[in-house]
Amino acid sequence: MVAMMNHSLFIFITLQLLLIITFPYNTSGQSPASSPAAPVAISAPAPSPSSPPTDIIRILKKAGGFTTLIRLLQTTQVSTQINSQLLNSNGGITLFAPNDNAFQGLKPGFLNSLNDQQKNELIQFHMLPSFVSVSNFDTLSNPVRTQAGADPDRLALNVTSTGNQVNMTTGIVNATVGGTVYTDRQLAVYQVDKVLLPRDFFEAKPPAPAPAPLKAKGSKKKSAEGPADGAADDDKSSAVMIMNNGVWGVVVSIIAVLAFAL
Repeated sequence: MVAMMNHSLFIFITLQLLLIITFPYNTSGQSPASSPAAPVAISAPAPSPSSPPTDIIRILKKAGGFTTLIRLLQTTQVSTQINSQLLNSNGGITLFAPNDNAFQGLKPGFLNSLNDQQKNELIQFHMLPSFVSVSNFDTLSNPVRTQAGADPDRLALNVTSTGNQVNMTTGIVNATVGGTVYTDRQLAVYQVDKVLLPRDFFEAKPPAPAPAPLKAKGSKKKSAEGPADGAADDDKSSAVMIMNNGVWGVVVSIIAVLAFAL
């Protein structure tokens, strides 16, 4: 009996093993393999906003100490001219910027004595029509042309460079570059310790040529004709005298004939 039960148990276990081998364990209860994740799109960084156009007034305000120069640049509208040149040309600009202490060194009332044209000329005299770096001042040819003009006598500016020191003279003022206020390879702003005064403000301008005197046509004609008229009058008087003498000669002759006949 026991042997039969062991035999039946052996058969049962064998059948279970065969079922397990034939039909593997159902894995449907397991979570299915996850599908590969979709690639995450990496957006390109937004382009940085373009730098604002150069503004000379903003630059000087940020540096500080240029209140008088800023006022002159605005009243003469040279600040607008500078910004426009920087946008529309490739040559660049160099500005020598006197600070407020430099303007205080002027004779009292000097700026107020200038008319609008002279104020404009004064600011233009502080500007070179090209970008000049500190290391290139020794390449300039004297007299240096400024935006005020190229008159070698009245608007002369001579620049000398020794090492890192840059000096300049106008014939009226000797100044020194005190440092770089701003540079971006297109605009260079250098602080100077004196206001650059051109000789044009102090030398007497040559007087304008006097207008040619008007020719008095009537008087000239009269003076030209005067002697001729006098000569004509003399001729007429002589002719009258001759005629009178001739008439009297005839009368005397007639009287003489009549007297002889009687």
